[in-house]
Amino acid sequence: MTYDFDRLKDRKNTGSLKWDVTENELPMWVADMDFETAPPVLEAIKARAAHGVFGYSIIPDEWYDAYIRWWKDRHDFTLQKDWLVFCTGVVPAISSIVRKLTTPAEKVLIQTPVYNIFFNSILNNGRQALEAPLAYQNGSYIIDFEDLEQKLADPQTTLMILCNPHNPVGKIWDRETLARIGELCFKHHVVVVSDEIHCDLTDPGCGYVPFASASELCQKNSITCLAPTKAFNLAGLQTAAVAVPDENLRHKVWRGLNTDEVAEPNAFAIPAAVAAFTQGGDWLDALREYIYQNKTLVKEFIAANLPQVTLVPSQATYLLWLDCSGLTQNAGDLAAFIRKQTGLYLSAGEQYGGNGREFLRMNIACPRELVKDGLSRLRQGIEAFEPPARNR
Repeated sequence: MTYDFDRLKDRKNTGSLKWDVTENELPMWVADMDFETAPPVLEAIKARAAHGVFGYSIIPDEWYDAYIRWWKDRHDFTLQKDWLVFCTGVVPAISSIVRKLTTPAEKVLIQTPVYNIFFNSILNNGRQALEAPLAYQNGSYIIDFEDLEQKLADPQTTLMILCNPHNPVGKIWDRETLARIGELCFKHHVVVVSDEIHCDLTDPGCGYVPFASASELCQKNSITCLAPTKAFNLAGLQTAAVAVPDENLRHKVWRGLNTDEVAEPNAFAIPAAVAAFTQGGDWLDALREYIYQNKTLVKEFIAANLPQVTLVPSQATYLLWLDCSGLTQNAGDLAAFIRKQTGLYLSAGEQYGGNGREFLRMNIACPRELVKDGLSRLRQGIEAFEPPARNR
């Protein structure tokens, strides 16, 4: 079947967070896509809406089966039904886990630059965000394991939030790396929460490794957050899951999610997820190829037109990480200037921690016409930008 990802969909005046901008602005910031979801998902939602009665929902066997089959077929990892707990979103799950598994003022480790809302889940709950910055070498990121272990060894560090694949740097962590993280966390009594919401958005031919599959220690000492929401553009439907192999740890997570009242589905959360995981594979593969072509377009454009900018190599997500250190030490100023000058709205990198202050994040999950428009605006803004003398 052929899918038309080039079709422009007007999202203005729909209550869209992303598109709540002024008339001339082009938003390429927050991580949702400008594509309609997969046709089977739309049909499932329409069928449920047509019923007309929207009472309380249960978690049927079909929901568990859909997750289990998808992870087995797509990622060669067998989830067990008992491991899975429904939740309304990955962020609510992470925030609940932070509250349940740590005490105020304890440290939660994150590998920066990383998804900025991790900071919210930690700091808003009275815990300390402990950064273990990724090492940036030759335009790519790796883990500084010496620094990581030193921080895991701190008795106040009791939880680590892993981003797998990593947002915003687009990194797929290999099995050896994940197993080493798992070994260090087990050694130092630190539980791992692995956010794997971007796992189905890998480049064609690239797979990801579920953290819990990397070793027995990883499986025993981890909580994995899963969802169809990024891959199928369903964030507004509030549907996700956590997988917790260890029974005692799972009970704590289950208690936390239910105490926080984020473990009950709305009327559309279950049918949408089931349709995505049972019938959405062909659509997703076509989407991945389209996004990869967008990535290639951006890579070639930057190489040909923006020598001051370096695109960090990406194997996953539709979010690109742009190194602007050749222009400025404060990409926040650059982002604000580009938006004012051209209307292009990108994410400033400082909010992601680490060395993010010199980076911009760009969302390319949109029709190619918009990507080309965004690149034109990016070049226009950069060519007009005059950084402060101290940054030159």
